[in-house]
Amino acid sequence: MHICVLGAGIIGVTSAYRLLEAGHQVTLVDAAAQPGSQTSLGNGAQLSYSYVAPLADPSVWTHWPEYLFSAASPLTLRPKMDTAQWRWLLKFLAACNGKRVRQTTIDLLRLSFYSRAQLQQLSSAIPLDFQHRTAGKLVMYADAKGLEGARRQIEFQAQHGCQQEIIDAARCLQIEPALASAKRDWAGGVYTASEEAGDCALFCQQLVTAMLQQPGFRFAHSQRINKLEMRDGALTAIYTSDTSDASDEKIDAEAFVLALGAESASFARQAGFTLPLYPLKGYSITVPLNDAASQAAAPQVSITDLSRKIVYARLGNRLRVAGRVELVGMDRSIPATAIDELKRGVSELFPGCAGLADNDNLSPWAGFRPATPSGVPIIGASPVKNLYLNIGHGSLGWTLAHGSASLLTQLIAGKTTAIDASPFSFSG
Repeated sequence: MHICVLGAGIIGVTSAYRLLEAGHQVTLVDAAAQPGSQTSLGNGAQLSYSYVAPLADPSVWTHWPEYLFSAASPLTLRPKMDTAQWRWLLKFLAACNGKRVRQTTIDLLRLSFYSRAQLQQLSSAIPLDFQHRTAGKLVMYADAKGLEGARRQIEFQAQHGCQQEIIDAARCLQIEPALASAKRDWAGGVYTASEEAGDCALFCQQLVTAMLQQPGFRFAHSQRINKLEMRDGALTAIYTSDTSDASDEKIDAEAFVLALGAESASFARQAGFTLPLYPLKGYSITVPLNDAASQAAAPQVSITDLSRKIVYARLGNRLRVAGRVELVGMDRSIPATAIDELKRGVSELFPGCAGLADNDNLSPWAGFRPATPSGVPIIGASPVKNLYLNIGHGSLGWTLAHGSASLLTQLIAGKTTAIDASPFSFSG
């Protein structure tokens, strides 16, 4: 069967690979010239298989004034005259209850562990160099109360396969000596030795290069989708224009996979249905570690500064620094204040890292994490009978991509799925 995958971020690229592996002819379509050029480009780089608890949480209710009014809040809500935003927010608040969050965490852990296994299988089959390694992860807490709250979460997750431990500040510094120079006091941290890191965009590029060696694969890059052709409740073709020379193309297929990230909601409206998606905007910088002193000062273990909601991941001689969650629509600007916040984080935690003065050297990035209100992605059939969905992974796209792609491929084939797929089905 000829299947057209819409979107060449990490979700679309992995979907294309698994469908090609299953014997389908695959066309991968994207508006950018390179795969992984948008939200996948500058993400946090952490493969956080044990850290999947959703943004929707009962604590949201007590922090709501801070999200609305505090400039220092790591989560920012800017209310707009946008019915999609308010509809999403109402569903998000409804998902902020303990029972729902526990079930969501269980469902996401199953998918994340399956995703880890699928990445391991792929890496054994195709040698890709995307700076992938098992780095371990430390989530650092500045107060004892927060650390005690983490203990309850760890005890819950241990019942579902997670191996994590609460450790004191001294043990944190033994595991990651670079933290010894931090201008912060820590109560302790949560250590997960099995967590991984890797360059998501580099992975996308290398996997597409590998797929191009297969006769059944085509990468239709620089193609912006302009129009859909529908017939008898099915999607029969898309019409695209080349972003470089304005030429038009009709791409028809027997089935389509929607993996356009935050832009999937707009596509769905054209196809006649509504998706519960909203973009969660985030930012990153990538700090070059060009000298021996900077390399020694940067962490080897992935770090999350929980109070600041900033993550740090080592990618060879680079340090990826990412943070913030903003509900501001599709505002593509990168304000200097957001980049300054990330730079201050580096200066506080790893002051020996040089090269922060010139923003142009830091590759400032903003991306739109496509999130459902509950945090559970949507994988499988849509109301359009030959259009399948692989969307809504929020900040966990890199972590969940491989399992999601395999699950989607099994659903398209009508096979028994490796894990229960029902939590991820579209419910309207």
